[in-house]
Amino acid sequence: MDLNVYRKEIDQIDDEIVRLFQQRMDVAAKIAAYKKENGLPILQPARERAKLAEVSQKSREDMQSYMRVLYSLLFELSRTYQEKGNRTELYRKIEAAIENTPRLFPQCATVACQGVEGAYSQLACEKLFKNPQIQYFRNFEGVFSAIEAGFCQYGILPIENSTAGSVKRVYDLMVKHNFSIVRSTRMKVDHCLLAKADHEEIKEIFSHEQAIAQSATFLKSLGNVKVTVCENTAIAAQTVAMSERKDVAALSSRMCAELYGLKILKSGVQDEGNNHTRFLCISKNTEIYPGADKTSIMLILPHKPGALYKVLARLYALGINLLKLESRPLPERDFEFMFYLDLETSVYSEEFVQLMCEIGGICEEFKYLGSYSEVV
Repeated sequence: MDLNVYRKEIDQIDDEIVRLFQQRMDVAAKIAAYKKENGLPILQPARERAKLAEVSQKSREDMQSYMRVLYSLLFELSRTYQEKGNRTELYRKIEAAIENTPRLFPQCATVACQGVEGAYSQLACEKLFKNPQIQYFRNFEGVFSAIEAGFCQYGILPIENSTAGSVKRVYDLMVKHNFSIVRSTRMKVDHCLLAKADHEEIKEIFSHEQAIAQSATFLKSLGNVKVTVCENTAIAAQTVAMSERKDVAALSSRMCAELYGLKILKSGVQDEGNNHTRFLCISKNTEIYPGADKTSIMLILPHKPGALYKVLARLYALGINLLKLESRPLPERDFEFMFYLDLETSVYSEEFVQLMCEIGGICEEFKYLGSYSEVV
């Protein structure tokens, strides 16, 4: 037979599928109205399990797994359609934040940064704020605590690097603290080898673990040199400047060479020239500024097959792009994880509204972290 004959046959079948799909969704809408009138939940797992078993049994053996996948997605689309228009308490909170947040991002504020003068967090802060009053804290925990206590209005935290990956300590602290993301930015990171003397043989290098990971090839080329982890690249430079030894060096920024009176032995020592770190700006309260087109959420899902699929299928059904998916173990729950998601969707879109109103119902725990735009 000619290929066009098969295609015509497929087209006829597709026409029927479209008609039946729309008919099914119309009936689903009637079911949603009935459930709402009688106080019944949209999601009824027992009914879905029974239906999956039924359609699987009706299918040919070689089609059973395909049929289960098809109907699982069909259930997600049906629930999305049924829940369309519902407004939850969370979304009302988001609406209030959109309404009450000033139109312009603040230019002056008290901002918490990890490290000391010259840290990359400081550079990210100065990119976001014209005239910040920076308060430095020794670790990331201090930044989160300063925001929660109201000691600082905003905090700057590194979240991921294009070479070394996620800053896992920050993700772990996100589970413990309450905050809202209000902005993000990306900074090009260039590491320099800084020391007191020009020609002294270097025996020990200080830096932050992320900078060490980003410069692994260079460090390996130095041979038997001790590498010591510090809380921050700027603290590493400060440590070298205050040391009485001349055989120590720091992986830090060019700015730190000037700040701490150090010499640049070698610049651009990171493995990748296109080395960027993404920073988050957090606040205590939910603030959503005009143009917010990214949203971050945290989920704890039931420890059973298909739990993450249900979330991803919902994103697919709504046409929302997933920018990042990170998982971190929950300390007191064996083999269970917190999932962090960055989503690309305008805070003003109907798809965003639907997601915020629906997703909590398919999670054990759900936390909205904020909607924001990224400064490039």
